[in-house]
Amino acid sequence: TEYLLRASPAAPPCRTRRAQSLRGCEPHGVRRNPTHPSLLRAATAHTARAHAQVLEIGARAACVRGGQPHPCEIIERRLTSRTAGDAEEWGYYVHYIGLNRRLDEWVTADRIVRDDAASGSLRDGSELGSRRATRKMKRRIDDMNALQAGASHDEELEREHEESTKIKNIQTIEMGRFEVDTWYFSPFPDEFAQQRKLYICEFTLKYMKKRKTYVAHCERERARQPPGKLIYRMDAPQLQRDCIAAGLEQPKELSIFEINGSEAKVYCQCLCLLAKLFLDHKTLYYDVDPFLFYVLCEVGADGAHRIAGYFSKEKASVENNNIACILVLPQHQRKGYSKLLIDTAYQLSLREGKVGSPEKPLSDLGLLSFRSYWTQVLLQTLSMHRGNVSVAEMSMMTSITTDDIISTLQSLNLIKYWKGQHVISVSAKIVDEHLKANSRASLRCDPGQRHNVAHIT
Repeated sequence: TEYLLRASPAAPPCRTRRAQSLRGCEPHGVRRNPTHPSLLRAATAHTARAHAQVLEIGARAACVRGGQPHPCEIIERRLTSRTAGDAEEWGYYVHYIGLNRRLDEWVTADRIVRDDAASGSLRDGSELGSRRATRKMKRRIDDMNALQAGASHDEELEREHEESTKIKNIQTIEMGRFEVDTWYFSPFPDEFAQQRKLYICEFTLKYMKKRKTYVAHCERERARQPPGKLIYRMDAPQLQRDCIAAGLEQPKELSIFEINGSEAKVYCQCLCLLAKLFLDHKTLYYDVDPFLFYVLCEVGADGAHRIAGYFSKEKASVENNNIACILVLPQHQRKGYSKLLIDTAYQLSLREGKVGSPEKPLSDLGLLSFRSYWTQVLLQTLSMHRGNVSVAEMSMMTSITTDDIISTLQSLNLIKYWKGQHVISVSAKIVDEHLKANSRASLRCDPGQRHNVAHIT
């Protein structure tokens, strides 16, 4: 009896009380038969109660996040332990409804909210975590819908994509001085995809399973920059105080390398696998031949060029996309590097005499970066011409497509649809007011600066 009902630290209070009551009523030296029907029924009832709490895949619930319950969906589950008395402990992989998939995570069962007043039933997730949308939130949603309304996206393929990538495989990566939590699934080869943590060289981007292998690789590796051609170099801006306080080092310079996918195939494939850890909608992994990659690096005091971000573009795009994928690694975000990469892409389009647009759909962070960039460039163009410029003329001057110009100006209420065409309706005063509201300085690619050692080609 004691063996069957002995309390353990993980046991629920009811089991502890049951064990104490049985032991208290036993005569000295008398042991109860563990196969007695009454004891078997008690154990079976306890196991049934434990199993009754197991949530099914696809169930809606609420999970405590940041101290507050948030509606979620159970994506996957796994048995984490089995305690004495055959009680099972389960973990759940949850998706927080209304939030980006990069926040999906494994949680323990005690984070799932249960309503004891309703006989242990789960609260309705739709009643939790809800809040009234503010005007700013509604405007952001409208902007996102307006930008992506014209993007053709097959719903069936989207469902297949989410199903095949719904569970994050690699949890963290170590890269140089940084250990970074990943956001999404990435299709690394099977022997690496099952690892909780990968080690990645910050120069070659080769990935390894063991730290010992990683350290040995770093000691013998002589490469100190990406393969390819250096096309741009500039003095690095001063980092903000919060970046310095977080332990980030002030780089001396920034550099951009152009890498041909057909010439540095292994490096570009490793770059795509790394990027997929932080990009949800990305399908390019191994067929890198048709693409050019532009890698942004920080140049340290030792003269080494360490990757901070990149963008890729097709060598010949039928849809005139000037960016296929763009990413600033999480450890280098909030430094203004995304605007520098975007501006570099548009400078290349200007050199080619083309207009371009990023490949759709955009991620939520990508959408914010592009919308902010377009807003600054278009307002500066309007201010320079005092509003006396057409949409087509602005497109030729900036290489931004007319669709992107129209959607951006619509979000600012600076354009109207009149007699079958879009007409810019704005005064110099309104433009100046918008410029003040969007006056935050951002990094730009300026091929004419003297301290560039190369130029955009």
